[in-house]
Amino acid sequence: MNHNSNTEISVLIITLNEENQIKALLADLDFAAEIIVVDSFSTDQTEAICRSFKKVTFIQHKFENYSSQRNFAISQAKNDWILFLDADERLTPALKKEVLTTVKNNETIAAFLFQRTFMFQEKVLHFSGNQTDKIFRLFNKNNAEYSKDRLVHEKLKVQGKVGILKNKLVHYSYSSYDGYKAKTIRYGKLKAQEKFIKNQKPSFLLRFLHPTYNFMFNYIARLGFLDGKKGLIICYLNANSVYIRYLELDQLWNKNSLSPKQ
Repeated sequence: MNHNSNTEISVLIITLNEENQIKALLADLDFAAEIIVVDSFSTDQTEAICRSFKKVTFIQHKFENYSSQRNFAISQAKNDWILFLDADERLTPALKKEVLTTVKNNETIAAFLFQRTFMFQEKVLHFSGNQTDKIFRLFNKNNAEYSKDRLVHEKLKVQGKVGILKNKLVHYSYSSYDGYKAKTIRYGKLKAQEKFIKNQKPSFLLRFLHPTYNFMFNYIARLGFLDGKKGLIICYLNANSVYIRYLELDQLWNKNSLSPKQ
């Protein structure tokens, strides 16, 4: 752990067409020493909204994958302590206070995991595989970077001790069926590219067995059925993302092309 780091926080956000979410997030980041938005050339009002906040540094950068985009954002930050947020995430007042206190008083921990409360529109999604979700959001950039071999569901490599914050981050993951489906399809295609680059071959059996297992595991074993209709929808769309992964992987091998696509 680098003990010489300052205690000011750089908030980093990567965006693409987030006009419906970004204003509410930016309005609640008054505690940050700097706010950097790295945008993948949005075609909606994301840029205009970001530039309306004087404290925000807005940078457009070509998207290749989530890991490289996050690492680029880190390279733009002036401060050692990074708080990475997605446009659809919100800090509760208690979590905001905990983040500030933790960074100020921390001497030994390099990165902190956040638990998240998943929102299905305006209601909490209690189960469906999300109840044990933990994700790195706060870390010292001198001791962490995103793994370059992950294109999606990016993994933070940490050198040093890891902690976990008590208060949960609120994740407005599902605002509409079409929006969530488009996101999961995008994730599925990037996961296929990741497997293709690693020279993993498609499997006819896995194309059907893996999505089925994914659905049954989250809907039955992870109690998605207790979330009612919203649990059914989430479990189906997440399983469909796995199906898209194998469909896309098969197409990549048929085309024999390594060209990444967003």
